[in-house]
Amino acid sequence: MTQPDTWYVAFGPDRAVKTDDSATGAVRSTRTFKSEVDAKLFAMQILAKGWTASAGTLNPHQPKQVVGASQIERWADPGMARCRMPPDISWG
Repeated sequence: MTQPDTWYVAFGPDRAVKTDDSATGAVRSTRTFKSEVDAKLFAMQILAKGWTASAGTLNPHQPKQVVGASQIERWADPGMARCRMPPDISWG
């Protein structure tokens, strides 16, 4: 018996960036994965395209986890998210 998919990544073009006036709406897709690592690798590829993404666990997987678009970069690659944050400057 194969292991069921337990993670999903929903993704699509960044809504803040208008790419085509003829488009009738933002198209989002979802892909499922057997492991969190695979989902993270895919999310990093999506983010590299400049698209938005969210992720989480599929029901009935427990514990339920939801990763919103504002958290996806830190979740997918914690080291990279730290590199993009401005340094903490103290004028002491």
